[in-house]
Amino acid sequence: MAASELYTKFARVWIPDPEEVWKSAELLKDYKPGDKVLLLHLEDGKDLEYRLDPKTKELPHLRNPDILVGENDLTALSYLHEPAVLHNLRVRFIDSKLIYTYCGIVLVAINPYEQLPIYGEDIINAYSGQNMGDMDPHIFAVAEEAYKQMARDERNQSIIVSGESGAGKTVSAKYAMRYFATVSGSASEANVEEKVLASNPIMEAEEERNYHIFYQLCASANLPEFKVLRLGDANNFHYTNQGGSPVIEGVDDAKEMAHTRQACTLLGISESYQMGIFRILAGILHLGNVVFMSRDSDSCTIPPKHEPLSIFCDLMGVAFEEMSHWLCHRKLATATETYIKPISKLQATNARDALAKHIYAKLFNWIVDHVNQALHSAVKQHSFIGVLDIYGFETFEINSFEQFCINYANEKLQQQFNMHVFKLEQEEYMKEQIPWTLIDFYDNQPCINLIESKLGILDLLDEECKMPKGTDDTWAQKLYNTHLNKCALFEKPRLSNKAFIIQHFADKVEYQCEGFLEKNKDTVFEEQIKVLKSSKFKMLPELFQDDEKAISPTSATSSGRTPLTRTPSKPTKGRPGQTAKEHKKTVGHQFRNSLHLLMETLNATTPHYVRCIKPNDFKFPFTFDEKRAVQQLRACGVLETIRISAAGFPSRWTYQEFFSRYRVLMKQKDVLSDRKQTCKNVLEKLIVDKDKYQFGKTKIFFRAGQVAYLEKLRADKLRAACIRIQKTIRGWLLRKKYLRMRKAAITVQRYVRGHQARCYAKFLRRTKAATIIQKYWRMYVARRRYKIMRTATIVLQSYLRGYLARNRYHKILREHKAVIIQKWVRGWLARTYYRRSIHAIIYLQCCFRRMMAKRELKKLKIEARSVERYKKLHIGMENKIMQLQRKVDEQNKDYKCLMEKLTNLEGTYNSETEKLRSDLERLQLSEEEAKIATGRVLSLQEEIAKLRKDLEQTRSEKKSIEEHADRYKQETEQLVSNLKEENTLLKQEKEALNHRIVEQAKEMTETMEKKLVEETKQLELDLNDERLRYQNLLNEFSRLEERYDDLKEEMTLMVNVPKPGHKRTDSTHSSNESEYTFSSEIAETEDIPSRTEEPSEKKVPLDMSLFLKLQKRVTELEQEKQVMQDELDRKEEQVLRSKAKEEERPQIRGAELEYESLKRQELESENKKLKNELNELRKALSEKSSPEVTAPGAPAYRVLMEQLTSVSEELDVRKEEVLILRSQLVSQKEAIQPKNTMTDSTILLEDVQKMKDKGEIAQAYIGLKETNRSSAMDCHELNEDGELLLVYEGLKQANRLLESQLQSQKRSHENEAEALRGEIQSLKEENNRQQQLLAQNLQLPPEARIEASLQHEITRLTNENLYFEELYADDPKKYQSYRISLYKRMIDLMEQLEKQDKTVRKLKKQLKVFAKKIGELEVGQMENVSPGQIIDEPIRPVNIPRKEKDFQGMLEYKKEDEQKLVKNLILELKPRGVAVNLIPGLPAYILFMCVRHADYLNDDQKVRSLLTSTINSIKKVLKKRGDDFETVSFWLSNTCRFLHCLKQYSGEEGFMKHNTSRQNEHCLTNFDLAEYRQVLSDLAIQIYQQLVRVLENILQPMIVSGMLEHETIQGVSGVKPTGLRKRTSSIADEGTYTLDSILRQLNSFHSVMCQHGMDPELIKQVVKQMFYIVGAVTLNNLLLRKDMCSWSKGMQIRYNVSQLEEWLRDKNLMNSGAKETLEPLIQAAQLLQVKKKTDDDAEAICSMCNALTTAQIVKVLNLYTPVNEFEERVSVSFIRTIQMRLRDRKDSPQLLMDAKHIFPVTFPFNPSSLALETIQIPASLGLGFISRV
Repeated sequence: MAASELYTKFARVWIPDPEEVWKSAELLKDYKPGDKVLLLHLEDGKDLEYRLDPKTKELPHLRNPDILVGENDLTALSYLHEPAVLHNLRVRFIDSKLIYTYCGIVLVAINPYEQLPIYGEDIINAYSGQNMGDMDPHIFAVAEEAYKQMARDERNQSIIVSGESGAGKTVSAKYAMRYFATVSGSASEANVEEKVLASNPIMEAEEERNYHIFYQLCASANLPEFKVLRLGDANNFHYTNQGGSPVIEGVDDAKEMAHTRQACTLLGISESYQMGIFRILAGILHLGNVVFMSRDSDSCTIPPKHEPLSIFCDLMGVAFEEMSHWLCHRKLATATETYIKPISKLQATNARDALAKHIYAKLFNWIVDHVNQALHSAVKQHSFIGVLDIYGFETFEINSFEQFCINYANEKLQQQFNMHVFKLEQEEYMKEQIPWTLIDFYDNQPCINLIESKLGILDLLDEECKMPKGTDDTWAQKLYNTHLNKCALFEKPRLSNKAFIIQHFADKVEYQCEGFLEKNKDTVFEEQIKVLKSSKFKMLPELFQDDEKAISPTSATSSGRTPLTRTPSKPTKGRPGQTAKEHKKTVGHQFRNSLHLLMETLNATTPHYVRCIKPNDFKFPFTFDEKRAVQQLRACGVLETIRISAAGFPSRWTYQEFFSRYRVLMKQKDVLSDRKQTCKNVLEKLIVDKDKYQFGKTKIFFRAGQVAYLEKLRADKLRAACIRIQKTIRGWLLRKKYLRMRKAAITVQRYVRGHQARCYAKFLRRTKAATIIQKYWRMYVARRRYKIMRTATIVLQSYLRGYLARNRYHKILREHKAVIIQKWVRGWLARTYYRRSIHAIIYLQCCFRRMMAKRELKKLKIEARSVERYKKLHIGMENKIMQLQRKVDEQNKDYKCLMEKLTNLEGTYNSETEKLRSDLERLQLSEEEAKIATGRVLSLQEEIAKLRKDLEQTRSEKKSIEEHADRYKQETEQLVSNLKEENTLLKQEKEALNHRIVEQAKEMTETMEKKLVEETKQLELDLNDERLRYQNLLNEFSRLEERYDDLKEEMTLMVNVPKPGHKRTDSTHSSNESEYTFSSEIAETEDIPSRTEEPSEKKVPLDMSLFLKLQKRVTELEQEKQVMQDELDRKEEQVLRSKAKEEERPQIRGAELEYESLKRQELESENKKLKNELNELRKALSEKSSPEVTAPGAPAYRVLMEQLTSVSEELDVRKEEVLILRSQLVSQKEAIQPKNTMTDSTILLEDVQKMKDKGEIAQAYIGLKETNRSSAMDCHELNEDGELLLVYEGLKQANRLLESQLQSQKRSHENEAEALRGEIQSLKEENNRQQQLLAQNLQLPPEARIEASLQHEITRLTNENLYFEELYADDPKKYQSYRISLYKRMIDLMEQLEKQDKTVRKLKKQLKVFAKKIGELEVGQMENVSPGQIIDEPIRPVNIPRKEKDFQGMLEYKKEDEQKLVKNLILELKPRGVAVNLIPGLPAYILFMCVRHADYLNDDQKVRSLLTSTINSIKKVLKKRGDDFETVSFWLSNTCRFLHCLKQYSGEEGFMKHNTSRQNEHCLTNFDLAEYRQVLSDLAIQIYQQLVRVLENILQPMIVSGMLEHETIQGVSGVKPTGLRKRTSSIADEGTYTLDSILRQLNSFHSVMCQHGMDPELIKQVVKQMFYIVGAVTLNNLLLRKDMCSWSKGMQIRYNVSQLEEWLRDKNLMNSGAKETLEPLIQAAQLLQVKKKTDDDAEAICSMCNALTTAQIVKVLNLYTPVNEFEERVSVSFIRTIQMRLRDRKDSPQLLMDAKHIFPVTFPFNPSSLALETIQIPASLGLGFISRV
């Protein structure tokens, strides 16, 4: 379709913008051909009318669909243009925090200005071995691609890293070199990475400034060793103060100087040479401060004794006069004569600077040579990878000679880049058989010709430099005359005659001519060089040796590496100083030659490009400046790559990927079995223009924009399908809702109508009932109202009549009583007056007293303010309260008395009133009396008035007194209440304090309990960590041991020419050797002379440096192990101390143990003596005795048989006693201290004491010396790079050291031998004495023999007791402790005596049985012999036939058959046949039965030899066939079974409780093999680790394809378009791994382990490890692959995990912990599927993803990519919300899981129920030479 058809409504486009460079907009209406204006809607909400160019009529660039935004490869974009590239980079950098992006063959790296966790060793391992397109873009992917091509094609590779200053070029180059050093390092070059990285601070310049060493020297001037350099602040030197800011913020120059010195030391530069380098550099600084004084215009001079020059001459070791002279003069030579000419001040200054630069260049070259020597490898190299770190295109406001050279180099590199891109495009088209059409691309050869051709800019510059009076102005005029208006790329500025403009590939650059000639000359006078060559400072002449030859960059160095170089801001000279003429070469000429050599090197290699982009000029982290980014993209060639790709067919799909993606655009009839034909048919229908696509052999090629068109068709089809689905579903839902509502309405209507009918019937019933009720109720109410009114009327009448009668009565009564009152009132008034007077007086007294009390109160208040008064008042407060209470009580009593008196007065008043009334009646009788009474009444009334007045006054006074009393009472009560409140508060505080104390005690208890639980958990974790570290140490030691063996094999093969090629050495490669190798202890004696007789010349090739490293490493590991063991012992001791304090044992225990050990040795010696006596007796019976004596019926024969039986009894008794003592000793040792390993020094000492012959001791000494050799040699003198002379010297020193050690050992051995001879002599005497006692005992009966032996023991103990009494006579405490121990020993002996009695009775019974059998045999023999034969024929020994006895579960073999046994049973055994046809663990059972027989024979050498041979043979098998899972599984199972057998039959109670009685009889009797159990446990650990590595190597290729790439649920996910870096196809093609492949492999692993009889617990641990590997590898790839982070892929992962869980359920392994190892992967899949918008979603994610780290969660969210347009991206704000919520989570900052992590393995004891005596040995094993016992 036409491009204009894509400009429809809602289509998005890019329009230019002066601020943002490009701005996105949306079309508001369709575009029609001929339209001049586009109506656009901007993202900020504004509308815009965009006018098209009337000339070109070019439409704005279309924007890519959202699903293509953020792609890993820019070439995957459908629309390839500048805004699309810029937007894609911005989205990846800002939104996704991804700094790497592919652009075809170019890796674009944007500097984040922030440390990112993406460069660790885990990331290196993740990218190692991967295809470049399989992982997200990374510098490691480019390095891996280069390394892989070098190893595969054996072709030199180059990585070109370019960019502006501060863009991160040095960091990218450093990480590339770190990757190479890591993936290619070997044990012999373990420090290659360190050396390569150490060269960075020496060779590289910092981003902010160059020549950083000068600033570091100035910052370190105060160091004592730098005092002689006479340095100071950097601002004091001319060469370091030109920048204006010598100090960089955040950079410590003194600390950097220390790092530089460490790097020099690591690179082999000695301290003396380092000081020499610093001396020269300090001299350069002082030389820069040399000042010239003008004498005239053509000459100058240096002041006498000029301090800077004097210091320079002192440091350089040259004469002051000579240097001063030649700095101001020069020598001119003509054809006839030579004369000296003075130079001007300007020329002298330039010459000084040229000399300083020349010295610096020579020193730099010297350092480069030494760095290359340090990186030199002894292994021959066939190809190399060069890393070129070079400045990118530069353009500033003022551009000079430096920018010209840099841009010239970039022109050459850009030309090579364009040709390489063009070549790759052509190869791709030819490979796919696509018609090749010439693509027009920018060719910058004209620009290069302008610069370097004849009469070019450089040629004219050199010519002008040769002219005596040449200047920059004359050179500029020559340029104008030669190139102006003749070359389109050369222009002249309008306003300048001293500048010129060149049209470079990136941009136009204006160069200022000023300084070009001087910088190009950079002349160094030969006389100055001669002065320096005559220096007394030895290092300085080395820099100016004339016999140095320049090394061409086209030829690799001896190490095969091209050293990392960096183009400085001002180019230095290539190799000056080789001849006198070379000093006259111009800088431009040297730079051009060096550039040509560089281009030759690059053209001879396969280039890889890294373009570093500086996102902003302020170095803000993750800040993107579009303008600066576009400038750099245009300059670095990225857009040119896009343009070349867009000119052809940039979008490329395989047929399968196209079919999978666009299957929705096909109809069912279009789908054919041939995918290729199907795609062709569909494309012909979808795209009419056939020029828009091409069909290749394996891919479909599309023009730019066609994929976007197909995506639009696919999105429209999916949208239409979605609309149809939505329409159907919505109709169905609404129809279903309508039917449901209709049915509900009908039901509601039915129920409502029924309810209404019922309510109406109820209403009728209630109405009728109400009428009846109303009738009866109205009648009741009327009757009740009548009754109430009648009753009320009667009551009112009665009450009214009574009221009137009472009123009349009361009136008469009042009149009568008034008369009586008058009489008594008058008397009362008189008395009242008297009382009032008394009360008035009292009142006055009270007022006065109150006044006095107030004064006293004031005084008391003043006193109360003092603290002491307050204390006194407070102290007496309770007493005062009591007094006040008493006063209140007294006043209450007085008040009661007054009330009683008032009552009496009222009674008296009443009686008087009665009398008065009677008198009144009498007075009424008489008229006269009435008149008289009238007068009296009036007077009495007056008195009554007065009395009333007095009464009122008294009442008021009483009221005031009562009020005062009430106030006082209230104040008192208030004070009491305050005190009560205070008391209550104090009680509350007390209760609160008590409560807090209780709570604190409770909290402390809970805290202690929690702390104890946490400490217990921590101890368990520490134990697991220690176990893991120990197993890792075993693994490391095994790797070093195997590496040592490999090196020995390589040394033997050094005579052969190695085959050229490169092999990757896995950095995690390890061996199968054990830490405990006992071959040195029991090696064949024939091997000893062969080792000792080897000439020293053959030992010279031994890598002594590696040996010392291994030795040092072993020492460190032993120390670390000892430290860990001490720490573990300390923690265990703390736990034991906290649990039980009574575990402290008294000192008496040591003496008891010592005595029992002596007792054990004595009994063992007696046991051996008895054995010898028994053998001698048997020998005497069989050989020396006469036939008559040895006849079965002879008396002597019977006596000898009795003696034999008694000796046998005694021997058994002694043997049982030895076993009892040994078991006690073992239990006591276990109680006191943990068992030591076989390598413990005490065990070794006991083993040495047990060795008999000198050969065995020497052999053990050699093995001990091999394992514990001291690293006493001076490692500094040894050259680790393989210098044979130094190695030979080191070997001689080592030999001399070993000889001295051997001599000292020999002397100590001779002394020990003398002591042993004395002990042997004493033992012989003791033996003779014991033999005499034995002879005496043999003559006694058995009971007397036992008593005699006990008597002998008592005698010995008595002597010993007397000895100790004398010994401890001065120390009663020690003697008391000895007596206590002796008493305990006697008790033990009594217990042993009881056991011996039981044994004797048992043996007597057996003896009777045996005697009976012997008697029967003798009778049978006598019956067969006639009397004549007895007399005449001599009696011969007769073989006594024995009955067949039961097998004891032992296998007997001869000593010489041991190697055959090991060979047939271990070395040549095929696990598959054994596992299928025989019982599981059969080799382990056979070996243990052989060990049992050796133990039965009490042959320690045989036991030791068999066990050591077994261990070493298993190692050999695993080393030979260590990659076979069946072999490793088989021997892991058998090793564990052998270990379980040693435990099961060890005789220890903890293991015996699981046995049957018959199995307990088969326990070992003579040897404790606990040390060998530890060795076998270590061997099993190593086999387990090797098993894990084997299954990891098998599963590794399957995991990513099966768990991530394969579509288990077909059609869920679609394939997005990819770019030039094609990713491995994720479609299920033939040959790819699927989830079924992983499950089949897991079934295979499980069935093999079950067939081999592996312990179930061990199988669970293996399965857990397998699932961890699956989960870790899957999650790591998910975190490094943006295309896998989508919703559909999360569904695929969850389905795959469910299948794995189903497999676990089928195998009954759900409790193995394997499912838990998949939890991070499950949560990552859930994270891809959950909603990611709101804060609630963020909270749910934080609570759900507890097994993922914060870095992993953020990484998944950043990588989340929609596959379809219906999905939405995760917003940046949501990711920030997640980060804020997780900021307090303490987890590892590491991004990837450690896929190499191996869980610590344990081997739980698993006893076997199989009886040893029932085991049959099949003939197929070839073990006919062993027999069952």
